Amino acid sequence: MENTNNLLKKVKGISISDYAFDLPETKIAKYPLAGRDQSKLLVWKNGNIQDAQFQNLPEHLPANSLLIFNNTKVIRARLHFQKETGAKIEIFCLDPHEPADYQIAFQTTKSCIWKCMIGNQKKWKGEILRKTICIDKTEIELYTEQVDPKVNKNLIRFSWDNPEFEFSRIIEQAGTLPIPPYLNRETEQSDLERYQTVYSKIKGSVAAPTAGLHFTEKIFNHLQDEGHELAELTLHVGAGTFQPVKSDRISDHEMHAEHFYISRDFLNRLIHHSGKKIAVGTTSVRTLESLYWLGLQAQKNPEINIENLKVLQWEAYQENENENEFHVNERLRALLTLLDKHQTDILSASTQIIIAPGYQFRIIDGLITNFHQPQSTLLLLISAYLGDDWRRIYDHALANDYRFLSYGDSNLYLKN
Repeated sequence: MENTNNLLKKVKGISISDYAFDLPETKIAKYPLAGRDQSKLLVWKNGNIQDAQFQNLPEHLPANSLLIFNNTKVIRARLHFQKETGAKIEIFCLDPHEPADYQIAFQTTKSCIWKCMIGNQKKWKGEILRKTICIDKTEIELYTEQVDPKVNKNLIRFSWDNPEFEFSRIIEQAGTLPIPPYLNRETEQSDLERYQTVYSKIKGSVAAPTAGLHFTEKIFNHLQDEGHELAELTLHVGAGTFQPVKSDRISDHEMHAEHFYISRDFLNRLIHHSGKKIAVGTTSVRTLESLYWLGLQAQKNPEINIENLKVLQWEAYQENENENEFHVNERLRALLTLLDKHQTDILSASTQIIIAPGYQFRIIDGLITNFHQPQSTLLLLISAYLGDDWRRIYDHALANDYRFLSYGDSNLYLKN
């Protein structure tokens, strides 16, 4: 394998302008198709491109595939307040800060603090903002304030005057579901259903794992009839998924951290599954590949702090490993040992991993994904798997009326 110093230097030197392409506005799907599984499916197998339909996905998969889904659920993260002066302030919830655990934060009944993005921040002079909402015919006063305007204006405390209601219900009533900014429209009633996967369960994302939007119960039944297996993980997708790479070299781009959760059962299934492992979406890819690096951390340091597990942005390019000696199951078993030691069945961690050309995939054998924006880190991930063929695929899609981005068509990428 390439010397780690040379590999890291090469990856950091990647120019994002090499991942540009012309994406006409007319190619961006502003709305989903009437049926989730009615989209096109571009199938790429070892360099060969085939046009297909998503409803026939199970027939294109290798026998005995394990499909891995991200079961996160998009929250109504955009909250709008109006000052007495009439100025409108938008607060976009990103991550819970106090309590920092997503589940506990949603269960709070008096107040909680979130890291947020603030729209029209200059108009907010630190006063408490107030909004009246109604849940089950009960009026509730929701208050919002900056925890410390002089130090960190983005830490926002929410409090409300009725402890019978948890924050999950407060934000569900007070907030708006965020849809991607490139759709250039407001959220509509149909988005409340269609910008969630049918298997979404765990609240925490501010963007949908859009590769999963195509799946239906009919597809799941078809997959199982064909002998494929299904598994779920949870990664909460952050707003950084839409953050453009503004620097020319990716060395100057800071990846956002995203939190994920893996069960003991899931790790055991990864270890023992004999068929191909197919990630549904780039969020599943990032989570699965991060497990390898967490396992390596656990092997090197059995006393690692399980409360603060994290994969750093460039970590994957700093380890000197022979490509033919990837001990994947050893890494995963190290995580099981860590769970045993701490007597827990859930692994909680975060990842900043950047997957770019030069990265060697350890866990996934294929992926299902939508078409991505030019000059995005998601396109870098795709290129890491496909090599230069990504451009041929995208040229084919543009020439054959494929629909792009979140509500667009799908791809299946497979290698032997």
